[in-house]
Amino acid sequence: MATASIHPFDPKTPSKSATELWSASVAKAPKVGTTRIFFNSPSADSITALSSLGPDFARKNAAAKRELVRRSVGSAVKEIARVADEVAEVVVDGSADPHAAAVAAHLALYNFTLKTDPPSAFNPNLKEPIPDKVALKPLQASSEWDQGVVYAKAQNLARTLMELPGNMMTPTIFCQRAQSEFTNLQNVEIFVRDEAWAAEKGMRTFLSVGRGTAEPSKFLEIHYKGAASPDAAPLVLVGKGITFDSGGISLKPGADMKLMRGDMGGAAAVVSAALAIAQLRLPLNLVVLTPLAENMPSGTATKPGDIIYAMNGKSVEVDNTDAEGRLVLADAIYYGSTEFNAHTLVDVATLTGAMDIALGEVFTGVFSTSDVLWDSLHAAGETEYDRLWRMPLDEDYGAQIYGSNADLQNVGGKPAGSCTAALFLQAFVHGLEPVEGKAPLAWAHIDIAGTMEATRPTAYLGRGMTGSSVRALVEYARRLAQA
Repeated sequence: MATASIHPFDPKTPSKSATELWSASVAKAPKVGTTRIFFNSPSADSITALSSLGPDFARKNAAAKRELVRRSVGSAVKEIARVADEVAEVVVDGSADPHAAAVAAHLALYNFTLKTDPPSAFNPNLKEPIPDKVALKPLQASSEWDQGVVYAKAQNLARTLMELPGNMMTPTIFCQRAQSEFTNLQNVEIFVRDEAWAAEKGMRTFLSVGRGTAEPSKFLEIHYKGAASPDAAPLVLVGKGITFDSGGISLKPGADMKLMRGDMGGAAAVVSAALAIAQLRLPLNLVVLTPLAENMPSGTATKPGDIIYAMNGKSVEVDNTDAEGRLVLADAIYYGSTEFNAHTLVDVATLTGAMDIALGEVFTGVFSTSDVLWDSLHAAGETEYDRLWRMPLDEDYGAQIYGSNADLQNVGGKPAGSCTAALFLQAFVHGLEPVEGKAPLAWAHIDIAGTMEATRPTAYLGRGMTGSSVRALVEYARRLAQA
């Protein structure tokens, strides 16, 4: 078994050893990620990979440099995996940015498969876990590297949860997996609520979505108390958890419907972010809420035109049963904004195809009532290159969802579909207006429908589910805890 080492370098200021190796293979300054592999170097049965940081690395700002490091390291890891099957250990020179190097290396090495030869570590039937084929290690140990590993593994968990098909990731299995992941972590409590609990709470819009399936809906709560006071106001994260979305009675087209195994991407993102926050022992209190359900057609399924009274008492006309995400989120958001005395609530969802049309796979759309919260989320996303773009949240879109026989209609037509969806959710956020002695709740809605899947591989992310927004959320929480 061979070992490999990765050395990102600035071609304008390379080390002597890098110059000697690089000059043998290329004369000009290469673009970022250009990688050269040298076999039996520096010794027999070892490999050295040099990967360029690009010709303008020194002139970039800190966030841009961090992304160049990710692209350089990710390219090198992928190239080693492509040309050298027997590598058992990869040592990464993370001196340019240990955190970014760790993130890129672990994201680039991820490869989801359920093929049985060779045995897959993702097989849910395994009695014992399969060890990693390749060990990733830093050239120099550091806390920054260790932190990057946590960020990356959290994102990889979200990718796995989204990739697993609907028969292997039901609401019940999702809860079991979450409980397993948080085993032995300090200051964590997990509550798996059933349909009877939800009914007692009056979560009728949530329960309406699962009426067409035999799989019971679940409502998962994760509480992490890392602040100095267990009673300190928490950050609340809410994630849409539709473990498979057929569209219900408003059935989706069959083509690519299998992608809807990832419609619980919001739940995957917030649970995975919470895992990283708990592993990093960040000093803040956190509540994570994930309403989990299957959306299927049957004789008992919710029908177009049905009117349901939500937990907050508002009546909702279900014009289209394929707009189910906002129904499960409506009750979860109201519960999260009334139950826990939160200072901030952020919901994450693969909510609208309109967001994919608007921003594609590059930016994730964000709607927020708070400029301060938006600025904080944006800064975190820029640092992690988990990029966010603010979208309009405006009552002028209200005419599209206020005109039915109910207080709200769950769709508002094709125009501005992401905006009307966000406005719908806002109706269930309690505490947006200031009251005497208490600041208003800061709220943001993150729509990851466009960025949930990568159809074009990047330097450190392959095709498939992305785990979008996990690193941005963890970085936001880390900065919030330090404020």
